[in-house]
Amino acid sequence: MNQPQYHIATLSNGLRVVAQQLPGEVSYIGVLIGAGSRDEDTEHEGLAHFVEHTIFKGTRRRKSWHISCRMEQIGGELNAYTTKEETMVYTNAPAGYAPRAVELLADLIKNASFPLSEIEKEREVIIEEINSYRDSPSEAVYDEFEELIYRGTPLAHNILGTPESVRRLTPEDARAFIDRNYTPEKMVVYCCDPGDPQKNIRLIEKYLGDLSFPSSFPEPLALPALPAFDETRDRENHQANTIIGTRLFSRHDPRRFALFLFNNWLGGPCMNSRLNMELREKRGLVYTVESNVSLLSETGAMTIYFGTDPADVRKCSDIIRREIEKAASDTFSDRKFAAIRDQYLGQMIVGSDHRESRAMSLAKSLLYFNEIIDINSSAERIRAVTAEEFRCVAEMILSNGLNRLTLT
Repeated sequence: MNQPQYHIATLSNGLRVVAQQLPGEVSYIGVLIGAGSRDEDTEHEGLAHFVEHTIFKGTRRRKSWHISCRMEQIGGELNAYTTKEETMVYTNAPAGYAPRAVELLADLIKNASFPLSEIEKEREVIIEEINSYRDSPSEAVYDEFEELIYRGTPLAHNILGTPESVRRLTPEDARAFIDRNYTPEKMVVYCCDPGDPQKNIRLIEKYLGDLSFPSSFPEPLALPALPAFDETRDRENHQANTIIGTRLFSRHDPRRFALFLFNNWLGGPCMNSRLNMELREKRGLVYTVESNVSLLSETGAMTIYFGTDPADVRKCSDIIRREIEKAASDTFSDRKFAAIRDQYLGQMIVGSDHRESRAMSLAKSLLYFNEIIDINSSAERIRAVTAEEFRCVAEMILSNGLNRLTLT
């Protein structure tokens, strides 16, 4: 693969920028903030997500309508998302509109005013979003499982909050959250654009170089011991939606590449994943089965989800455990392991063709690792994973208590 050139700069106020000259007709520009639902207190659950929705509702210079039209009227997009540890506010637009995008993003971050009339309307939208998740047990089970494995920490509560907590949030709460968390030391700006990267960095300096909110960082997590649980919650739906899983290490652990490879083999998105073959293709027990890895700054989790008939939950769980035990008990042959690795590398290459995701990943890499870990360096690290490291990951997952933690 060709090695792309990245231009990384730290502005005088501590804000980091990564710029890449990306040939084409589209410009991808966004701001990644290292703050999410983890940074809320118990009285303000859902605040990070609330801010993500309402930051577009007005600034000291613009009304909601003007913000909505600023990028859309040129065929572009302005959007955002929130996770437990990050918020992304971003734009995609035809090339040539970088000044418009950067100025708008800066105005939102520095000047969002959260007008009460707009806030009240958006509050109802958010509550409807919460209720829609409650109506979908295959989605709700993930949030409720995380409440159990992260209980006792700020990671436990749902990113959306509850209708009750969202109704308590005020414009003052939203502005205070930005002032406290949207700070230069906790932010990275990315700009992937056909223009000159150094010119784009100067553009970002022009609009965001004066940002000076003082940083505050969350307290280190004190993860309590995780007792076993096997809970069933009756929602009166036909299917049993089940998650089994375990807590793991953080995103900084060097074993993460072996874990990503193992997860993809076990229950990744391909039809030939081990669990899809065993549970769906061979036995017809499930419609969907998938495994996921979520690694955070200080901890992480692996979850395996399946939807099945309530009478088959235990059978499915036993099959899943047996497949992991097989992987943990014996090192795969060179030929078999090479096929597993090559498949994952191929998926990475195909996934990297999505330019928007690739641009966002530059900001995430710089925020979390202070370096660019792109498709090329990730592929190199995947190629370095050995069959024995793969086996050790399976062994670790078992020893961490997989099947001791189950929510249906």
